[in-house]
Amino acid sequence: MRLPLTEVIVDTAGLPKARLLLAHGAGAGLHSDFMQQLAQQLALLNIEVWRFNFAYMQRFIDSGKRSLPDKMPLLQAEFSRRLDNCPADLPLFTGGKSMGGRVASLLSGHDKVQGIFAFGYPFHPPKKHSWRTEHFAALACPLFIAQGERDAFGSKAELADKSWPQLTLHWLSDGDHDFKPRLKSGLTQQQLIAQAAQFCSREIDEVLLAKQ
Repeated sequence: MRLPLTEVIVDTAGLPKARLLLAHGAGAGLHSDFMQQLAQQLALLNIEVWRFNFAYMQRFIDSGKRSLPDKMPLLQAEFSRRLDNCPADLPLFTGGKSMGGRVASLLSGHDKVQGIFAFGYPFHPPKKHSWRTEHFAALACPLFIAQGERDAFGSKAELADKSWPQLTLHWLSDGDHDFKPRLKSGLTQQQLIAQAAQFCSREIDEVLLAKQ
């Protein structure tokens, strides 16, 4: 028997042009500062954001007992059910922070999805070279990644010689995995999150224009 889906938080937009189903990363849920700031910035750009917790994260919130994320097939099945339940009144895009973006990218063949956005993609675990990109060669729709230049899960230097046909990378100056720059950069995390949201909005505009 499948468990009921967890709550969804909707960040409404004034004149929504698209809906983004947004998943969290492995260690922090939909109410994290990062997720809230990103959703707010996207909503200002007329993107309606639906945030949700994976079941394992909701169990942690309810019980106070932290656990590892569920296995990837379970996360994919849960995300896919979310997509199935989304209404069709707006163009639908999907994505997430780190692990959430990875799960979304594994569902590129879902017939409702017009594009995928990853905010800090976990290309590999820090200091390890087990890359999580096997499926990139067979993506069924565009994947857009906003990535900090210093991200320990995949830095600009590490990805300089890599490319995939359906993938567009947007680099955030001096950002780490949470888009936090160093003080000497003169930038703030809030600015980089806003830049990531602007990148998302521009790419959504391009996708929608191409479908007209």
